[in-house]
Amino acid sequence: MKTIYPVVISKLKEEKYFDVYIPDLEINTEGETIIDAIEMARDAIGLKCITMQDCNIDLPDASEIHTISCKDYEFVNLVDVDLDEYRRKNEQRTVRRNVSIPSWINYEAEKSGINVSALLVKAIKSELNLS
Repeated sequence: MKTIYPVVISKLKEEKYFDVYIPDLEINTEGETIIDAIEMARDAIGLKCITMQDCNIDLPDASEIHTISCKDYEFVNLVDVDLDEYRRKNEQRTVRRNVSIPSWINYEAEKSGINVSALLVKAIKSELNLS
């Protein structure tokens, strides 16, 4: 399910970060750059919305962008989130996979106290360039 919400982004000259307010969800976040601020807004929206879904709370309708008032040092931007994708990427549930490795490698790994599952996760993250 895709959703989109207006966000208010502001930065006073003396401030280091861009402040972000998502009025429909009543949440705030911030970012060092505009790009970072929008990414943080997307993350905040995703987290709040899937939490609401998990608690069986209806998501609020997005306000029309022209109805959002802002000061002269602020601007309104729309931020979209694919909640299904966000949930998949942030879910911490583990999945059991059956893998085959040579028995001698398994023996050496056990002898060395290596957690094969943790090593496999680390190798896959590295291969996919994930942090």
